[in-house]
Amino acid sequence: MQLLLCLSKPAQHLKKNPLMAASGSGSIMWFRKGLRIHDNPALEYASKGSDFVYPVFVIDPHYMEPDPKAFSPGSKLAGLNRIRFLLESLVDLDTSLKKLGSRLLISKGEPGQVLIQCLKEWGVKKLCFEHDTDPYYQALDIKVKEYTSAAGIEVFSPVSHTLFNPADIIQRNGGKPPLTYQSFLKLAGQPSWLSSPLLTSISSLPPVGDVGSCEISEVPTIKDLGYGDIEQEWTPFRGGESEALKRLKESVSDKNWIANFEKPKGNPSLFVKPATTVLSPYLKFGCLSSRYFYQCLQDVYKNVQKHTSPPVSLAGQLLWRDFFYTVAFGTPNFDRMKGNKLCKQIPWNDDDELLAAWREARTGYPWIDAIMVQLRTWGWMHHLARHSVACFLTRGDLFLHWERGRDVFERLLIDSDWAINNGNWLWLSCSSFFYQYNRIYSPISFGKKYDPNGNYIRHFLPVLKDMPKEYIYEPWTAPPGIQRKAKCIIGRDYPKPVVYHDSASKECKRKLAEAYALNQKLNGQLSQEDLDSLRRKLEQDEEDPEPKIRRQRQKVGHLTSQDFCKTISGGKRGRELMSILDFIDSGWPSLEA
Repeated sequence: MQLLLCLSKPAQHLKKNPLMAASGSGSIMWFRKGLRIHDNPALEYASKGSDFVYPVFVIDPHYMEPDPKAFSPGSKLAGLNRIRFLLESLVDLDTSLKKLGSRLLISKGEPGQVLIQCLKEWGVKKLCFEHDTDPYYQALDIKVKEYTSAAGIEVFSPVSHTLFNPADIIQRNGGKPPLTYQSFLKLAGQPSWLSSPLLTSISSLPPVGDVGSCEISEVPTIKDLGYGDIEQEWTPFRGGESEALKRLKESVSDKNWIANFEKPKGNPSLFVKPATTVLSPYLKFGCLSSRYFYQCLQDVYKNVQKHTSPPVSLAGQLLWRDFFYTVAFGTPNFDRMKGNKLCKQIPWNDDDELLAAWREARTGYPWIDAIMVQLRTWGWMHHLARHSVACFLTRGDLFLHWERGRDVFERLLIDSDWAINNGNWLWLSCSSFFYQYNRIYSPISFGKKYDPNGNYIRHFLPVLKDMPKEYIYEPWTAPPGIQRKAKCIIGRDYPKPVVYHDSASKECKRKLAEAYALNQKLNGQLSQEDLDSLRRKLEQDEEDPEPKIRRQRQKVGHLTSQDFCKTISGGKRGRELMSILDFIDSGWPSLEA
């Protein structure tokens, strides 16, 4: 099985790790993420000196079991597109393992309990799995390691899902995560593993031993999991290491495109051939090694005269990924507003009807609704499209809590990643990292500048396919005769806008200005009573619009962007923010788009 793709790195065969000695005749390779053969140090070590290797994946009910109460088909935590992508990745991994003389052992149940049962049944002396910083797996690993420690079983859990070990970066920073991209880069430096080629091929693996009484099956289908016959449009992106490597090869073969990649440039309306790599779901599940991807990019950079650099380059997007992983790992309650020391405390509105309209593509803004249809049907959209709908939900128009939007993305995206998803919702809602809440994505003009004819909208919202381009982004402005000719009556066939952008965005800015002022006054230590009081004040001001406008002008009317950045971020962080503001409006790594 040859997985070599980089232009100048030779494939290597399995060789002994001089730092680790094999300690038993049998090993378990526990797959969670890292669903690949290439650059898999846990798999490599599991095979060293072992007569048998048991490659195990546990079907976790909390992730895979059908939930009839969820707003879309799928489990409690994941939509069917992502579950299907995972199953395809497992089938591909099983195929690869069989070519190497092994196979994937599928079990079902609470992963910790299942794994401990397997350890007891098979009598292995080594347990190997890729280190994971997600809180769920951190808690799970503690439970498993308690058993292995008592049982005298060696555990090998290398960091290979990210370029750097987040714990190392935090340690170098005095026990705290770096809170800016530039400070992260200074602390991280070059990856230590970059000086030597990564293992990209394995010639064979030890066979699977006797599984005893453990219940083992083949990779299940969607129907096997209890979903029955599902009628829905599936994502066009197929899961698995083979597909990941194929897509990577296509990307790195275009040296000019790699060298000139520059975020946030790119067309979010392209869908037949997306404007980016679409490698994020493969990175999310570890079908593609981020280290291998980074190494391949460095090979391209060495063979071109000039190339872009972080934070805008393609390698820079991988570093953004590591940045969010590091901050998330070192920040308690990173996935919520309350108890999160990095997060502005803001009295977001709570409106289930507006949330449902946004989630179900019924906002009346075709650019926003088309993106949400693509999210639901494909499980993926361009990073600038993500920016648009996240801004619309939070600081731009609806003023709804970023956690509500985060939950929708977490469920529907095939590349949903705990650290990156939460980090970007914090960023895009101006709750953390990025604080220029006056910079808003227009739900009308932003999409129009990329796709004036509205082809993206016509594809994902066919009800508007005959609407003239003059009205495609604002169909409520079309005269009745035009609407009838287009067979789309606004308010009947397609909804009227749930809010009007000009007035709604002004309201959002006013509310955020008040919230920022209170956060600054109380040094971010807002109680629930403080938030409730501010919410009541904001609601009262809505009923008396003239005084609020005068007060707002008095507060911020003469504040320059430089002064604003220094005020909200401190001098050094304000200067850094200004230095990258022109090309990094939001932090979603461009790999998913």
